[in-house]
Amino acid sequence: MADNRSVLSVSIVTPDGRVYEHDGELLVIKTKLGQLGIMPNHVPVISSLEVDEVRIKHDGGEDEVAVNGGFLEFSDNVATIVADSAERQDDIDVGRAESARDRAQAAIKKAQEEHDADTLARAEVALRRAINRINVANH
Repeated sequence: MADNRSVLSVSIVTPDGRVYEHDGELLVIKTKLGQLGIMPNHVPVISSLEVDEVRIKHDGGEDEVAVNGGFLEFSDNVATIVADSAERQDDIDVGRAESARDRAQAAIKKAQEEHDADTLARAEVALRRAINRINVANH
């Protein structure tokens, strides 16, 4: 039987350094295969991540982090997320994210008109990242 006093140690790192570190009772994350909830004593997991929010529930509260791709490794109640980039909810500049969204939408429109598949793909990723940041900031 699982130890009810167990907690998860959650760490989110990017090439620029550690973005988040906290203990929690539940980690909710979107992988390439779908949404995954991890509680203490979960089986080990390694998975690629989607551009989406990561939610960490702890002490009656919840933290949200905008994660832009990467992967998750979980074992022995330690969850490590290595992300391409990540921002804590309180650190997101909504105005900057909205500007990025608008630029991405304009780039998508231009790429579609010019039938430029490479630019279109990059602009669609930029749009997903901007929308993710806006959604996390507004929760």
